[in-house]
Order: sequence, then C-alpha cells, then structure tokens
Amino acid sequence: MRKHLLRGLMICFLTLGLVPLVSAAESSTRQYTPLEELQPAEAHRQVAREITRTMTRQHFADVTLNKTLEKQALTNYLKQLDPSKSLLTAKQAKAILSNTKPIENALVKGDLDYPFELFVQVTQKQIKRLENNLDQLKNNLASFNFEQDQRFYADRREMDWPETTAELNTYWQQRITHELLNLMAAEKTAEEARDLLIRRYENQLNRIRQTNSDDIFQGFMNAFTTSVDPHTNYFSPRRSESFNIQMKLSLDGIGAMLQSENEFTKVISLVPGGPADKQGQLKPTDQILGVGQGKEPIENVIGWRLDEVVDLIRGPRGSIVRLEVQAADSTNHRIVEIERNAVQLEDQAASKKLIETTLNGEVRRLGIIEIPTFYLDFEGQRTNQKDFRSTTRDVARLIDELEEEGIDGLVIDLRNNGGGALQEANSLVGLFIARGPTVQIRDSDGRVNILGDSGGKTPYSGPLAVVINRLSASASEIFAGAIQDYGRGLVVGEQSFGKGTVQTIMDLSYGQLKITRAKFYRVSGDSTQHRGIVPDIHFPPLFDAKQIGESSSPNALPWDQVKAILPPRTSVIEQALTRLKASHKKRIANDPNFLFLTEQSDWLIRHEDSPGISLNRKQRQLEKEKEQAEHLAMENRRRKGLGLPQLNKLEDELDESHAERKVTPIDTAILEEAGRILLDFSQLQTSQR
Repeated sequence: MRKHLLRGLMICFLTLGLVPLVSAAESSTRQYTPLEELQPAEAHRQVAREITRTMTRQHFADVTLNKTLEKQALTNYLKQLDPSKSLLTAKQAKAILSNTKPIENALVKGDLDYPFELFVQVTQKQIKRLENNLDQLKNNLASFNFEQDQRFYADRREMDWPETTAELNTYWQQRITHELLNLMAAEKTAEEARDLLIRRYENQLNRIRQTNSDDIFQGFMNAFTTSVDPHTNYFSPRRSESFNIQMKLSLDGIGAMLQSENEFTKVISLVPGGPADKQGQLKPTDQILGVGQGKEPIENVIGWRLDEVVDLIRGPRGSIVRLEVQAADSTNHRIVEIERNAVQLEDQAASKKLIETTLNGEVRRLGIIEIPTFYLDFEGQRTNQKDFRSTTRDVARLIDELEEEGIDGLVIDLRNNGGGALQEANSLVGLFIARGPTVQIRDSDGRVNILGDSGGKTPYSGPLAVVINRLSASASEIFAGAIQDYGRGLVVGEQSFGKGTVQTIMDLSYGQLKITRAKFYRVSGDSTQHRGIVPDIHFPPLFDAKQIGESSSPNALPWDQVKAILPPRTSVIEQALTRLKASHKKRIANDPNFLFLTEQSDWLIRHEDSPGISLNRKQRQLEKEKEQAEHLAMENRRRKGLGLPQLNKLEDELDESHAERKVTPIDTAILEEAGRILLDFSQLQTSQR
C-alpha cells in the first residue's frame, strides 16, 4: 500500500543533435472541454452494460441489481464527489440519494446522462467554493481570525452532511484559516502563506478543469463495483496500462518520475541507471515545456494533464523523444534528446541486506529480504522470455547471495506489501518447503482448487521468520499463512490486513475490469478474509485497525471456512512459543529501539480520536510544541539507552550523516528483534537434538 507515481515513469539514452528550437513555452496552453460540455461516449454506455452483466453473472458474491445496491452505489458516488461533506447540505444530499432510478438506467441501459450531470452539479459547487476562497484570499486577508477559540476537524468522513449553508460557510472559513496557519507555522508571514495558498487553489482548479469523460465514467463505475466489494474496480484504458506496468516492474520510456506543478510537468527524480539518468542532461526540478517524437515538431504540453504528457514521453524502446525543458527558475532553456529503453522499477522489486545483531554475547548475521509487492511479468512469462521478472526468481537469487555471505537466519519482510500476483505467493512458498499444498481457492460455484508446490529444489532450509504488519495483505497473507500452517517459520509483527479475495483482470470493449471471482483459504481451511494472519508473536501496532484493514470496509465479503487439507497439528514452533515469548519479553524490556517502538505505538493509540486542530495560533503552537517535546523525549530515551548524544531538537537528528538514512529506529527494532526471536528458536532446536 506505498504510493508510487508509476504513471510518470519513463526511459532514455543520450543522443545530442542540432534541432530547430520551436519554443513550446511561447505557445498557448492546452484547452480542455468545459465540464458542462462533457458527455458520456458510446464506448462508456457499452462498457457500463458489460460491467453490470459481468458483475451479476461472474462476481464471487451473489450480486442482484436491486434498490439496495443502487442506493449503495449512489451513496458511494456522492461520497466520492463530496468526500469531506463540504459542498452539499443534508437536504441536498438526501434529495440526491432518494433518486435511484437513474442509477438503474445507467447500469442496465448504459444511460449515463444522470451520473455525468451529478458530477457536474457537485463539481461546479466545488469550483465556486474554490473561486470564493481565492477572492477572499486576494481581497480580504484581514477577515481571517487567528486568535479564535475554535477547533477544525479535517476528517469528516463519519460526520453527517451539514444542515445549513451557513454551516458549510463556517467549515470553509475554518478550513482556509487552518491552511493559512499550517503555512504560517513554517515561518511564513500571513501574506506569504496567502500567496502559497492562492497557488494551491489555482492548481486545484486547473486539475478540475482538466477532467475528461473517462475520469467521470471511471469514478461512477467504481462507485458501483465497490458497492459489492472493495477490490472490484474498473480501469480506463490509460489506467489499465499503468496497472500492467506495476505488475511487471518494467516499461519502455526514459526513467523519470514526474508530477504536475502549476501549469508545468515537473521532473521529480530519475530512475538510477535509466535512460535519462545515463543521458545526463535532464535534471530533477526541470520543467517540461514540450515533447517531440524523433524529428517531428515539438508539441507544447504546458497546462496538459500529467497522464497526457506521460503518454507522449513513453514509447517503443530504441525510438527518440525530444524534450523542451527549462530549469525551475525559467533559465537554462534547452532541448534534450533521449533514446527510450527498458526501465526497471527497482524500488518495487525484492531487495536484500545483511544485519548483525548480538545474542547471548555472540555476533550473529541475519539476512533480510524485503518484498514490497508480488510482481510477475505476465507477458514475459507467456512469451518464454529468458529473463522475465518475478518475485520468486528474484528472491531465489537473493537467497543464494545471502548464503554465500554467511547467514545464521533469514527474515522475509512483508511489511506494507499489499499483495499482487497470486501465483507468485504460491511459488514463493515453494522456496521454503519440500512439497505440498499452499493455498485453496474457492470460486462462486463452490468449487475448490488447490495450489501447491510439487517438489524439487528447496533453495533455503535454514531458520526462517516472516514479518508482517497491518498493511500486509492478499498474497502476503497467503505466503505468511502457509509458512505458519506448515510450521516452517515464525510469523511476527502485527495482525495483517485481512484481504482474502482473489481478483482477475477481464478485458472489456473499453478498458478492463478487475473483478473478485474467488476467495482463498489457508491449508487449515480458514479464510484470511477480515481476520488476516495472526502472528505467533505480536509487536506493538503502528496502525489503527478500526481505520485500516478489510474489517474496516462496510462492503467487504465475510469470513468463512472450507475443509482443511492438512490435519491439525502442533508444530515445533507452537511448542516453543511460551519460551520464545518469555525471552522476547525479557529482552525488549532493555532494548532501547524496541522501547522506542512501544512508546510510539502507545502514543498513536492515545491520539487515535483526535480532538481536532486549534484555530488559535498561539494555542496551536503550544500543542505542537507539546507534541514535539513528547517525541523528542522518546527519541532521547532511545539515544540514552544506546549511549548516543542527546538532541536539543528533533531536527538535529537529520544532520549530514543521517540525511540519506533509510533505516529508521522502528525498522531496526522490528527487524533485529524478529531476527533475535528466530535465533532463539534455532538455538532451542539445536539444544533439543
């Protein structure tokens, strides 16, 4: 569940040449169809009917299109259009939610006029609010009171829609005040904060005005599909491409991370070793003014949507893209030529590291393999490419490398891994067990299919631990559950997400549908749906289970069971848990990093129910200073325990020697303690032989 701007990734090589300078910057910005003129295309009408038929015939749940489901779809859509309940009054929302007949027509007949009209109706209210905000900021800054005795509640998802327009007005006044205070807290004057906020609202208005028909249609259809379950989604053709890129961790382009900023497309970073990085002329913070293909004229892209710019920059490997760019200060105007090539999205690939820890006075070496997602290049596999990417292939290679370095145990880190390719979870289990079933899959007709490992080489048979947290989901839970059911390794951390459903991708006449077609079950017969994987040894939670996880979704499918395919048994791990927990408890009582983790967890639990944020500048500053003092005290207790110098303020920690540090004290606490528990278990086994 990590955020990556995959749509903005590309590739390149250096090819310098003299080209005519056609200044895109001097061209007019791109014009988009006004919101009120956006209409559903015939392709949208056709796909709406296709999705509705597919949902009622092929979804795992018994889906019947009735008033209840239509009302839920409309409710989802309205929450999507007005997520903070800041645009509509309760009366207006009630009137909209009582009108479900157009939703039935949209889904059954493909008559999408009403969903489009509703989008325009609510979005125009948003535009008006933003324009009013801009007018007030530009002309009446003095009207904002930074000494009022009120609190602002940013998260309004559980609140009701306001009863009156006056309440809406109050919300927006408080929201602008809150945003100004946030900016002023960063040592900005009120005037400087105002100017920054004006640019922010203008950018927001610009993005709204770049909305196209695909955006509206996709939003409405997902309001419907997620009414059945949260993991069934419609992808427009453009989003389908991004999804496929994420799964195979590769695309053809230039290897640059982009984002929209004002009217420009801005380079955020370059993929190490990618074409743009090798070419050497494109720099982070550069603004892209225009894009040209080969020797064709450069096309102005100022004011374009990010995905449209990305589409122009992507292309077949070996082809040339020409970028007209300038530095962020509008200097160094130039043309950059790059040869597109394959870009590997390594930040999502499995990676390894070696850590050393001390146990009973001895230094021990632990191999850590982090798996951010379960990926597979389906196309590469289908066409029998020699070196296609997959999680299992990469992990097998990393295990060999770690064993050559000499390790006493292996920790598989699945924290924040939201899943991915089901078959990769299955094949990954095969790296650690000799043979046997790994997961059961039941379809909507009740048929159960069993996947497993048929035997062969087991790359790693040594001590194994798996670390999970609340964001470990789906394929991560299949892997962790199988390792736990076989007693092959220890599972430690937080209770996992609880996503026990299986989705498949179906091609439509326009775009794709990711639809829940089955549920998976552990070899014990238990579903992971809602309940997730319960670790053998719990670590302090860092996520609110009431807000994050399958059980927090109102439309999630229920937990159930199928027949077990492995008889219940007590593994050697279960027999050792009492002693392992005792050693763990004793050790963490004196581990500065783990005590820090525990304090952080306790602090988050105490602050789960926020009292809102003060709109009084002095009070807000006092509350901020109190919070900073609490975190500083926790950090200094950790440092004292490790014999490190004390800090006067938290910012001191980010000095030059730590500026690029990626391993946090919490990472250290979790991974080192997981390794020590594993070494405890290994030592117990050795002593019992």
